[in-house]
Amino acid sequence: MSGTHTADGQLNDTFPAHQPEHATPSGHHHAQISPGEIAVGVVIGRASEYFDFFVYAIASVLVFPAVFFPFEKGLEGTLYAFLIFSFAFIARPFGTMGFMAIQRYFGRETKLTAALFLLGICTAGMAFLPTYEHIGFASIVLLSLLRIGQGVALGGSWDGLPSLLALNAPANRRGWYASLGQLGAPIGLILAASVFSYLISSLPREDFLEWGWRYPFYVAFAVNVVALFSRLRLVATTEYARLLEAKELQPTPVLEMRQSQSRNIIIGALAALASYALFHLVTVFPLSWITLYSKRPVGEFLSIEIIGGFVIAIGIVTSGFVADRFGRRNTLGTLAALIGVFSWFVPKLMDGGDTGQNIFILVGSFLLGLSYGQAAGAVTANFKTKYRYTGAALTADLAWLVGAAFAPLIALGLSAHYGLEYVGLYLLSGALGSLAAIGVNKALENKD
Repeated sequence: MSGTHTADGQLNDTFPAHQPEHATPSGHHHAQISPGEIAVGVVIGRASEYFDFFVYAIASVLVFPAVFFPFEKGLEGTLYAFLIFSFAFIARPFGTMGFMAIQRYFGRETKLTAALFLLGICTAGMAFLPTYEHIGFASIVLLSLLRIGQGVALGGSWDGLPSLLALNAPANRRGWYASLGQLGAPIGLILAASVFSYLISSLPREDFLEWGWRYPFYVAFAVNVVALFSRLRLVATTEYARLLEAKELQPTPVLEMRQSQSRNIIIGALAALASYALFHLVTVFPLSWITLYSKRPVGEFLSIEIIGGFVIAIGIVTSGFVADRFGRRNTLGTLAALIGVFSWFVPKLMDGGDTGQNIFILVGSFLLGLSYGQAAGAVTANFKTKYRYTGAALTADLAWLVGAAFAPLIALGLSAHYGLEYVGLYLLSGALGSLAAIGVNKALENKD
């Protein structure tokens, strides 16, 4: 495999995007999988994962403080719920490492099936979970274990499709195809917020807290089943396996990754820090702040978040055109700077009544879409090809852990005890971290 690096640090592979049918050694012919087909697989897989993600996140604000932490006040109960929320991100790298070993021994289909089966069990388990009223502290322990299981499963669900999409897309449209793969996030947000909004508007609060909140988890389980078969339909094909082998996208032992690629993993994770921090500060934190400190109806605010999901999608698609014109790394750096500017307006907007909060959600969502559209793999061209499959997975795991895992917990804690100004400073720190990592990446590239 040959390739050149572009000015913005991306790998331009000499493989054409569309190849004619070819014959295998056995004489069978297989049609080339197009980047569009791969993009559909990525969107389906990510949409199901993000639906699970936002169902749990919204429940952490609207449900879990009341049903699992009734012995605490609203703020403390929500902070405890956000702490358990972070467990999945802590567990995710361990899931990646464990399931990579499973793939090396038993194959890609076995790994993906086992990971999504575990994710389905944990999600369905939450739907049937007894509350604190029924079994006391054991309910909190079970919720924590199921959340850890979700994180392990999400780490194991890495199928390599985003990396394959990046390498198989036309060289002049890498940003566009990378952005398509990120559309799963707003789709998941829109669906999850819509389900909760419907339940809240249709049920008395007592019924919602007693049994209504369980239905989104039933739906999430069903979505996981559909997504599993949709992804296996692509992943299990001979052509998909051939493409992964041709691009050398195979699991690498973690010890070997740690010894030779630690620097690239850390830089890759920190480069997207601003985007991942903004992710939860726009989608999860505002809902908790509104619920605790505003008289605004929750259903109404969920409607704004649904609109924000569409704005995120618009931003993601727009980022593809921008990145192909100016470079993915340049785009990510510019957006980190804009997020830094936006951070100064967080206190005024969030404390500015309905209008200010709406502006915060919509402007923040557009910035999020623009940055998140290129956050995945913007600097993973630093990896040698043999390390890219595992390197991309671990980079994403670390980015979520550092940038997003504790963002709702920290933001709510800071706003409650010190004021919204500190939330802005927290977001600013993420923007500065991204700019520093991108600068280091560029300097090391020039040095090499």
